[in-house]
Amino acid sequence: MEAPVRFELVDINTILKTLPHRYPMLLIDRVINIRSDYSGIGIKNVTFNEPAFTGHFPERPVYPGVMMIEAMAQTAGVIGILSVEGTEKPRAVYFLTIDKCKFRKPVMPGDIIEYHMRSIGHRKSMWWFHGDAKVNGTTVAEADVGAMLTD
Repeated sequence: MEAPVRFELVDINTILKTLPHRYPMLLIDRVINIRSDYSGIGIKNVTFNEPAFTGHFPERPVYPGVMMIEAMAQTAGVIGILSVEGTEKPRAVYFLTIDKCKFRKPVMPGDIIEYHMRSIGHRKSMWWFHGDAKVNGTTVAEADVGAMLTD
């Protein structure tokens, strides 16, 4: 049985109030279905206007895998911050670990990436999540990410 939904939709304005990231490093457009089991889905609408496409690669634009991993961490940060009472203010989110990272298919302009994140543990201000990045239901990347939230 799935855990109940706590936040059905976290829009860009709430993300901006929650995370310290800004353009060009804010890599998610919204987060949906944040559940009480610390899971949720980050959404990224990939457009040809992404700054990375000017150099990755001019003749065949491919969305960089490292940006997908960063977006997984940002999605996890939103889930963690909004799910714990009293942590709604902006905080710094720092990477601790990236494990079991795999890139399976290229992501192109026009794709919508869904970052399916679920908590695999947390202790004090440290959180670990497993993420599956999907386009049209197909996994394009996956990783376990760890982060620390600080004031």
